[in-house]
Amino acid sequence: MNKDVLGPLPGIDPNEPQERLRGWKIVGPGLVVAATGVGAADLVATLAAGSRYGYALLWAVIVGTIMKIVLVEGAGRYSLSTGRTIFEGWRSLGRWTTWYFGPYIMIWGFVYGATAMSSSALPLAALFPWLPLWVWAILSGLIGLALVWFGRYAAVEKVTAALVGIMFVVVVGLAILALPNIPNMITGLVPVIPEGGLVYTLALAGGIGGTITLAAYGYWLREKGWATPRWMRVMQLDNTTAYVVTGIFVLAMLVVGAEVLYTAGLTVSASDSGLLDLDEVLRDRYGDFIGVMFLVGFWAASFSSVVGVWSGVSLMFADFWGNMRNKPAGHPDTRPGGKYTKFYLLWLTFPPMLLLLLERPIFLILLYGVLGALFMPFLAVTLLGLLNTDRVPRQWRNGWFTNLVLAFCAILFIILGVYQTWDTIQDVLAAGG
Repeated sequence: MNKDVLGPLPGIDPNEPQERLRGWKIVGPGLVVAATGVGAADLVATLAAGSRYGYALLWAVIVGTIMKIVLVEGAGRYSLSTGRTIFEGWRSLGRWTTWYFGPYIMIWGFVYGATAMSSSALPLAALFPWLPLWVWAILSGLIGLALVWFGRYAAVEKVTAALVGIMFVVVVGLAILALPNIPNMITGLVPVIPEGGLVYTLALAGGIGGTITLAAYGYWLREKGWATPRWMRVMQLDNTTAYVVTGIFVLAMLVVGAEVLYTAGLTVSASDSGLLDLDEVLRDRYGDFIGVMFLVGFWAASFSSVVGVWSGVSLMFADFWGNMRNKPAGHPDTRPGGKYTKFYLLWLTFPPMLLLLLERPIFLILLYGVLGALFMPFLAVTLLGLLNTDRVPRQWRNGWFTNLVLAFCAILFIILGVYQTWDTIQDVLAAGG
């Protein structure tokens, strides 16, 4: 074995008997990672696609769901088959991964912290207008901080499951209320890209639920106690089930966009406030009760991202910094409650509050947009490198279908990344002008 290649940790038996599947009781980390990846921005993108193109991009939602299942399964399979974290795997591919990931996780956390808090605050400010938006945003961040700081992973999982239940019932209920046109949905299964719809197609297939949190899956598996190949089949069921649920949720949002907005010739804002636009449309069409329930679902989708990011990405940072400090694997400083984890929790919560009160720095937005656009191709390419070599035991390496999907993901995300980078540069130039 190449001395630079990290194989399985001593004590990891790739041939150990598989844990028996135990139905719905095992569903856990997959639901957390899937729910964390779908926030207000993803709801707006799906809603806007439905309002502009009806069901024409339904196939892209299905393709996107399959890609997320493959990506997250790959991250989980690496961790279970080797006993190592995804960052340890990235580091074995060369220093370039650290040069990218280190600046990215710091800048991403600073900007995303403000974005997540603000998204969670929008529906609360609409429901309870006696407090300003920035107060609700700060309260959302502080509650997320407290849940993760004082709670164990089991608490994060239970809170996330409750939030997923709320947003699933609300959005799927809205889709049923809107009476989806089944024949039109069937025609949407045929892969076509409508005129002017390339960016929306790429966003639905590649962007929905696609963030750094996909790579956090292995850390949640470890906290769940699923840390060896014994749990491989359980992990695969957990991941697939969670993303099918998320796919149904995204599909329901597309139905709402198609039936409530597209058929009426209405559009919504491209920002998170577009969901508030939908609230007004729903109140006019179905009454105040439905509007209020939608805002509750909007809040659940947004706040699940706060809880998930505060939990998972803090563990990723702690592992990254522990590696930089040459701490042994599993060192207390890198685990929940450790000082590295707590540092990043504070980083996600308090510095971003400045961005809630001030105009976001243009240069920071540019870096955030560019580095963020590169993450999904980074994940796809590195998984190809990790899962086809002696970094993992032979029986847990990729098959041809997984390699095909990962290669497609890499190409798609590179194209989407170029679009996102160009849009970011244009926005910065426009703001500067």
